[in-house]
Amino acid sequence: MFGIFRLFSYGIAVVLFCILGFILIKGFHTISWEFITEAPADGMTKGGILPAIVGTCCLMIGSAIFAFPVGVVSGIYMNEYAPKGKLVNFIRMMTNNLAGIPSIVFGLFGMAFFVNYMGFGDSIIAGSLTLGLLALPIVIRTTEEAFKDIPNSFREGSLALGATKAQTIWKVLLPSAMPRVITGLILSLGRVSGETAPILFTCAAYFLPQLPQSIFDQCMALPYHLYVVATSGTNIEAQLPIAYGTAFVLIVIVLIMNLTANFIRRFFVKKTR
Repeated sequence: MFGIFRLFSYGIAVVLFCILGFILIKGFHTISWEFITEAPADGMTKGGILPAIVGTCCLMIGSAIFAFPVGVVSGIYMNEYAPKGKLVNFIRMMTNNLAGIPSIVFGLFGMAFFVNYMGFGDSIIAGSLTLGLLALPIVIRTTEEAFKDIPNSFREGSLALGATKAQTIWKVLLPSAMPRVITGLILSLGRVSGETAPILFTCAAYFLPQLPQSIFDQCMALPYHLYVVATSGTNIEAQLPIAYGTAFVLIVIVLIMNLTANFIRRFFVKKTR
């Protein structure tokens, strides 16, 4: 059985390296300084992807600003304040269901609520809030599990020394849970950075060579740009190298997010020891 498990693990690693190797071989020769710093031109058959990179970063930052405080507070409430029983089980079930909803449903909700009802239009703020909803369940569950794993002796010792419950959470529990909380946030952002359906209905532009000036502007994004150049346009053959280059940059961004999560986790672990 251990041999079978080992074989499955190696098989997953082989599949991952095959995908990464394919994108690397196809997209690496497209990468250049001009490709990273210039806007698309000539019907997206030439130029670079700078507006898409900036738009993706704006959406990730905006979704983090929304998902992090709401998700952390919700996770703390579920583990530290809410009475154990049907209420917590109901909230947990709804959170799990929210995590399982297809991303295109989030896109339709974002279009109906943020774009039309709230009047934000196709904008960065509408896309960020929609992606924040997509990341929210991961942050909530990560925070809840992080606080659940902290020994009760931490709480009892702090309360015995005269600290209030809020002070115990802020000064004792949160620093101990922060490595996993930050890791969950960054990994959730790594997921939303590759989503196409939510931004398709809320903020993504087909071709927008200039950079956004405010949160109420539309923007290009790497996932949607990759979809566009790979499936539509005036010259698909000329656009394919750009598509592979865009995929390569997107994978690098996700890889940087994962490495950042590991670095921050190790930093907080050392700090709390």
